[in-house]
Amino acid sequence: MIEFALPWAALVFPAVLLLRVLMPSAAGNVVALRVPTLDDFTVTRRAGSAWLVTLCFLLAWAALVAALCQPQRIGGALALPQTGRDLVMAMDISGSMEERDFVWQGQRMSRIAAVREVASDFAKRRVGDRVGLIVFAERAYVQVPLTFDLESVSWFLRDSVVGLAGRSTSIGDAIGLAIKRLKSRPAESRVIILLTDGSNTSGELSVDEAISLANRFDVRIHTIGVGGVQRALLGSVLNSSPIDDEALRVISDQTGGQFFRATNTDDLEAVYQRIDRLEPSNADAPLVRPREPLYYIPLALSLVFLTLGLMLRMWLR
Repeated sequence: MIEFALPWAALVFPAVLLLRVLMPSAAGNVVALRVPTLDDFTVTRRAGSAWLVTLCFLLAWAALVAALCQPQRIGGALALPQTGRDLVMAMDISGSMEERDFVWQGQRMSRIAAVREVASDFAKRRVGDRVGLIVFAERAYVQVPLTFDLESVSWFLRDSVVGLAGRSTSIGDAIGLAIKRLKSRPAESRVIILLTDGSNTSGELSVDEAISLANRFDVRIHTIGVGGVQRALLGSVLNSSPIDDEALRVISDQTGGQFFRATNTDDLEAVYQRIDRLEPSNADAPLVRPREPLYYIPLALSLVFLTLGLMLRMWLR
């Protein structure tokens, strides 16, 4: 789209006509003595073509006025880059995550499958944030480093496999690894979302040490406990592995985060929606339209028409 930054500059266009009217006419000058010369007998080679010169000069003036109006091309809307949060999702993939005590769209599924569906949608909504993914069980691994590529984070979330990092749970190591990835980022934006269905049963870093590290580097930790209830299934009782709710609550309380409990997919979706409100993203970043100045085009045309007019004036003389 083309628009003019100074459209009011077009008001100077009639100035040429105004000068023509106000300037005294050469016909009004009385010549006392006129000496005949050979020019009086010269036959004009292009009689009646003087209007071409006038047209060229008018076009040159119009193009110059157009350049004064500062034409510019308006580009498509672009979101301003903003500094969002640096958010690491730490997901438990220990053996207990295989228990099938969740229901998604009418079908019973394992905890890990339900978490993959809900968490991947959550990751896609974090527009403007750097999101990373850590999976942990007996050991903790960086699955995806902090990135703006939310599609990749979502894809790796859906591709997470139980047992890939062992069968036990090392919550402390997962927090420590997440902090290592976050400590160089701006202090006000460091967030960890820790999801687990168990308690800290292995690893080198204790929960207390992980909390101390989080406070040292100003990292907020939101904790989510999934499953961990008894459910009747086909006449038998499915006993889920115990979740250390108290430890998860302490982690979140002492680091400025919140603790959530999810025993079904509806709870899990509500938890991630609540985190969206607690840690709003930059999805509504202000939009701008780039402006490319084009004044040089009519300015060049003005020079072309002026040159052409002068050449025609000399040729038609």
